[in-house]
Amino acid sequence: MIPKSGNRFSEKGHAQPQKLAARALLAVVFWPSLFFFWFLGPFVFFLLSTTSSEVCARLETRSQFLAAANGAIPMLIAQNLIYAIPIVSLVLWGRLAPDPARARHIVTCIKLFACAAVIGALWEYGSSLVCDGYGQPFFSPAWQMTSYLPIISLIINIPLYVLTFSLGRAFSTREDVAEDEASPRAPDVPESSCP
Repeated sequence: MIPKSGNRFSEKGHAQPQKLAARALLAVVFWPSLFFFWFLGPFVFFLLSTTSSEVCARLETRSQFLAAANGAIPMLIAQNLIYAIPIVSLVLWGRLAPDPARARHIVTCIKLFACAAVIGALWEYGSSLVCDGYGQPFFSPAWQMTSYLPIISLIINIPLYVLTFSLGRAFSTREDVAEDEASPRAPDVPESSCP
């Protein structure tokens, strides 16, 4: 009869390679999405989700400007869903390797990301609504203030990027390597030669 303790240890040893494989798979998703979507994606999505300068001059009525801005909403939704991939990877990493300190940092990342997503969406929607200044007479002057939102977005995104990068590096580093880096290395003591 196999004792329960031995069975538990065998299950734990079998689950460990699966957990490492899952963490490695998350790293494969996390790092490309972080660099390509977060650093290069905003320029592409801003061009796709706002009304082009050539179209702005041809819009003449309030309903046309509003329709052009509303047409950018599906792209804004898709943009935020794609931007959320690194955050989702951090949440899944946190489930695989629970740590209270990292969990608090992940919650902070989620809050910063939500604020950045709302500010970015308002900025791009307002840019489409005002449309190079042609739509200013049709809407509230408050929409013109959205041109200053990138400054606030930058203030939020800098700590978000730094915190997300540091968490990704911590999660994708193997635990044994991290322990070796954290533990101070004892100085080499020369062996004493016998007379």
